[in-house]
Amino acid sequence: MPEPLLADSVTKLDGAQERVVVTGSHGGVFAACLAFRSGCRAAVFHDAGVGLDNAGIGGLDWLDRAGMAAVAVDHRSAPIGDAAAMLGQGVISHVNDKARTAGVAPGMTCAETMQHLTCAAMPLGETGEIREAREVLGQGARCLVLVDSASLVRPEDAGQIVITGSHGAIFGGNPANALKVDAYLALFNDAGGAATSRLPALQDRGVAAATVAAMSARIGDARSSWENGVISACNDLAAGIGASPGMSARDLVALAQSLS
Repeated sequence: MPEPLLADSVTKLDGAQERVVVTGSHGGVFAACLAFRSGCRAAVFHDAGVGLDNAGIGGLDWLDRAGMAAVAVDHRSAPIGDAAAMLGQGVISHVNDKARTAGVAPGMTCAETMQHLTCAAMPLGETGEIREAREVLGQGARCLVLVDSASLVRPEDAGQIVITGSHGAIFGGNPANALKVDAYLALFNDAGGAATSRLPALQDRGVAAATVAAMSARIGDARSSWENGVISACNDLAAGIGASPGMSARDLVALAQSLS
């Protein structure tokens, strides 16, 4: 069997065909859809603190219906956005039925699961199309851009208020991956509390940034972050706007818009 493919982001799965993928992305439904589309045999995700409505592992059940073995690594055992760390030190927190049939159980190390997942049957099921949402609300100097994934940010979003459902950790260890453009304000999900490394990276670029608590908003769902998110951490530029832990994302957005 081929070696597992390590991918810090599920958006970068070239060469995944018939391999086990270990991705630093959360285990939400769209991430699961991308894994399925890649033609991989099985997938390992990060549980992102599980979070509101179990959004951090929602893709495991989705992949079960598609016939693919999938598991999630406990956020307390390895950082999100770092596939190598997940493989090296991760401990499995959740498994779907297909993975359980292959011999995987919660409590195993990620490395231990490889011998089971590499023998899992290739998925034969079919799935419906899942699309991440992108909405632009308002117009002018401070539009509100809602993107379920930071991968959906566009050049025209520079200078806008961007709320993304993505986690707040830099993937691949490259500060340039913090955000595609220099927004006025950017919000992310803290994936259980530790996913905040984008904030200082964006501070260095002059971008106000904050995270919402994973238990307050569904990871992978920007509208959930805007409507229900509670700020858990912020950089100094966001604090200068008025951000502070415990305030609602809606209030922070309204404050940012009032300053335009």
